[in-house]
Amino acid sequence: MRLTRGALFVAAGALTPALLLATPAFAAGTAPGTTTAAAASPADGTPVDEMSEDDLRIAILRILADPDSGRGVTREANEALDGTVEDMREFLKTGYRLAQAEDDGVAIARILADPDSGRGVKREAGKALDTNTPEALRAFLETGYRLAQAEDDRVAIARILADPAISDALRAAAEDAIDGTPEELRYFLEVGRYEVDG
Repeated sequence: MRLTRGALFVAAGALTPALLLATPAFAAGTAPGTTTAAAASPADGTPVDEMSEDDLRIAILRILADPDSGRGVTREANEALDGTVEDMREFLKTGYRLAQAEDDGVAIARILADPDSGRGVKREAGKALDTNTPEALRAFLETGYRLAQAEDDRVAIARILADPAISDALRAAAEDAIDGTPEELRYFLEVGRYEVDG
């Protein structure tokens, strides 16, 4: 089985660019880790139930080749490859989604454990974990975290503005940043405020 898996890894590596570019999920800009059974189908759109054993293996190897695949996904994908054709089909239909949810839960727990996580991030992360559905966990990581971080960043900038001892230049920069995008808020806190007073 090892030689076969090695040969399949080589084949998957060679085919990955063509297969990824041909799938609708990649073309639409779907976030990593949100691949569905339809996106795991070959480029011709064959449903998972109609995929050949080789197509199933290549679809799973593509998932394994993704650097964003976590421990749960990697474990379940390898178990599916070691199993029967039906095990591989089941992984692509539901197992991948559930393993991704496991990995997402671990990622959210790490965010909660981070001492730099603010109130907004902790509140939204807690909600996602309380809901505990694959969709809620993924939604937090894809959009909820960014928006909650922006909320916390606005609070941090408001605290800077509340300090009467800051320079006029820093006050002007903070006033410009506070109404910005999440990325602009983060940039100001991490870099911009030091450039103004530096």
